[in-house]
Amino acid sequence: MCGLGGTIAMTAAPGGGLAPALSAGDLVAAVPGLAALRLELELVDAANAPSASLRPADIVALSRRIGALLAAGADGVVVTQGTDTLEECAYLLDLLHQRPEPVVVTGAMRHPLLAGADGPANVLAALTVAADPAARGRGVLVAFADEIHAASRVRKGHSTSVAAFGSATGGPVGQLVEGRARFLAGATDRVVLPLPAGSALPRVPLIVAALGADEPDRDLAADGLVVAAFGAGHLPQWWAEPLAELAARMPVVLASRTLAGPVLTDTYGFPGSERDLIERDLIPAGFLDPAKARILLLTVLAGGGDRQRVRAAFAAAGGLGA
Repeated sequence: MCGLGGTIAMTAAPGGGLAPALSAGDLVAAVPGLAALRLELELVDAANAPSASLRPADIVALSRRIGALLAAGADGVVVTQGTDTLEECAYLLDLLHQRPEPVVVTGAMRHPLLAGADGPANVLAALTVAADPAARGRGVLVAFADEIHAASRVRKGHSTSVAAFGSATGGPVGQLVEGRARFLAGATDRVVLPLPAGSALPRVPLIVAALGADEPDRDLAADGLVVAAFGAGHLPQWWAEPLAELAARMPVVLASRTLAGPVLTDTYGFPGSERDLIERDLIPAGFLDPAKARILLLTVLAGGGDRQRVRAAFAAAGGLGA
């Protein structure tokens, strides 16, 4: 089990408030009923940080470490982390995970000092899923509140609820029932990409459309760009030309800020519509939400992918095909 910190590992800080301080061993020691699983655990403290302060490079390094653990004979890996960026970290791990053994990510919404803290139950659920042979071949999963989600679909939809995580497209792939993982759907289609060779990763900003917002910076210094558009992929008409200029220099991906449903490709035809923007060389994200679209674009570019590979990756991962 690899610990990264987050609310699940937080306790009172000397100056007030909470800060991550508990080790992976501390988290395991707080789980009732763990002995019944009869697992041999290796505990790794990979970091101890709030997840808002994690960087993609940290998760790439974790992916390498997970690969080494699995190559050494581990049957699966559980990652505990903060929930603020859990959906992005889990998806990045999923894109880089090439082995059949399961990797299961979890965390907590209620810190350990609260009555009814959910961390121990989520750790038990994650370990249960990781030890289940039926989890093999499913890539990276997220276990939270007795639900099992595909990393490519899950997102945090509430700031405080213990049931904060859900999958707007397709729902959970399984549930924890009477201490066992019960899968309700087959393995989701996955895109798997090579680990980046170096530590330097591409710069990929994410900009969000808003009513009457000023046009994007035409001189943006970046390697790629993701735009969170209105509805099914619509933007203010005065954004179209600046984005076309940017798309001539870098891949620009069009996602939806609604966080559910796809970006369309061939319905609306007004200036700033999805048809207009795609004709200007923007790349539709399909069913991927903006945060995951950014992770996918960053990972393809980090592996040396060109525009053609970016398009192919989004056609596959976005669920809309070629």
